[in-house]
Amino acid sequence: MIKKNVVYLTAALCVLLLVSACGAKANSETGANTNPPEANQESTADNGDTASGEDESSNADEEILMIIDQTPKPIEGNSFDFIVNKLPEGYALAEMQWISDKSQVKNTVQEAVEHGGNGEDGFYISGDGQFMGFFYPDSMKGEEGQVIFIFRNEHGKELTWKKSISLL
Repeated sequence: MIKKNVVYLTAALCVLLLVSACGAKANSETGANTNPPEANQESTADNGDTASGEDESSNADEEILMIIDQTPKPIEGNSFDFIVNKLPEGYALAEMQWISDKSQVKNTVQEAVEHGGNGEDGFYISGDGQFMGFFYPDSMKGEEGQVIFIFRNEHGKELTWKKSISLL
């Protein structure tokens, strides 16, 4: 059983690394805007919530596009999903954070993969890397805060994407 979990964990990390490393260069006409207007319109039609992420760099080649989906799901518990839609070449997801006045949750990708296997609260990544999200207890419902994603390249340079949301 443990060997099976290790295989799933290894496969998920490989898939995540491959997907996150396959970035395309951003269109230089978008400037420092981390979300092109047409992406916002497209994702809202899918009941997703796209944020104007705050990229700490003003380089258009370092554009990040993420979708936060708080659509209710037929599962027990509270959660939201997230999707990394666009990432600069050479960068990979390194850390995820939820920060509010009442709570702080920080998870590495490794911890998120573990939560995907054991269902523990916090950020999760499913065994095959197909689903990513954040599980939280009833006590956190209604909290307003920021969800923060930190991406790193092989040289240790970091890019940060942030969005203020309320937990439903």
